[in-house]
Amino acid sequence: MPLSRPALTLAPGPKGVQDARRWIVRVFRDISRYELLDCAELGVSELVSNAILHGADPIQVRVRGTTDHPRVEVRDASVEQPVLPAPLALDRDDDLLLTFGRGLSIVARSSCAWGAEIEADGKVVWFEPAPDFATDGVDGMISVLAPAAQPHTAEDLIDIVILGVPLQLYVGFQAHFRELRREVRLLALAHAADYPLADDLSDLFKALETDLHTGIGLTEFLEAPAEGSPSADLTVRMPRSAAPTLERFLHLLDLADEFCRQKRLLSLARTEEQRIFQTWFLGEYVRQASGHHPLPWRGVAEPLHQLAQ
Repeated sequence: MPLSRPALTLAPGPKGVQDARRWIVRVFRDISRYELLDCAELGVSELVSNAILHGADPIQVRVRGTTDHPRVEVRDASVEQPVLPAPLALDRDDDLLLTFGRGLSIVARSSCAWGAEIEADGKVVWFEPAPDFATDGVDGMISVLAPAAQPHTAEDLIDIVILGVPLQLYVGFQAHFRELRREVRLLALAHAADYPLADDLSDLFKALETDLHTGIGLTEFLEAPAEGSPSADLTVRMPRSAAPTLERFLHLLDLADEFCRQKRLLSLARTEEQRIFQTWFLGEYVRQASGHHPLPWRGVAEPLHQLAQ
């Protein structure tokens, strides 16, 4: 089985906890990290239990990061921040395997790093399993991901016309962007010494975030087309100065795909359809910022060299 795989959507209730534990054990065996099995199983049990008790469906579990630093993530649709309770006094390690929803103390003691990221449509709580269960838990990194508004002068803003945007591919692009942003950010936070490039990539995402979020906001876009339409035209106002950053981002997406194919990242490379769409979509900002007329989406048969012109 490949190292990179899609998220596992869990059934509600205790069965979801059992399924998550079995799935995590298989994944860590697949990547030959047998020394992390106990803490990975214990930590995911706690995170899924918390999501069932205090979060909102759908609940998903997945493994990201790298084979050297695998990271377990549990996502749910609630935006409530997790709270770390007081340390638990437990007499026997075996008792830990019987817990259900006892808070993040267990996760903190099962990991070498953990944290939570709150987004507009839910949260991701993650941890990197440790080889051994610790007496004292590590501190978590909880952050709210909301791009800060950056004002632009009227002279710098231009209208970009995107013609025939396929909604399904666009929604997939938003999800891919968020996942890749989180990936490089967490690598930069937890393993900057091992992955110095992650700092540079994380800075690039920061530069992109405001322009992409305010310029092509998902909510505003989905309200534009007629109900049931598979595609729509879109006019957005973006700063002209964002074009060079978007051009760099296109190269970053190709680099990330190569890392995934080499199994240096435990995430999914884009499909050919996704790659062609994103090249066209982001390329339209770059092209039109240089004074070219809009080119409509013509499907995956469109040659990539024409899309990038």
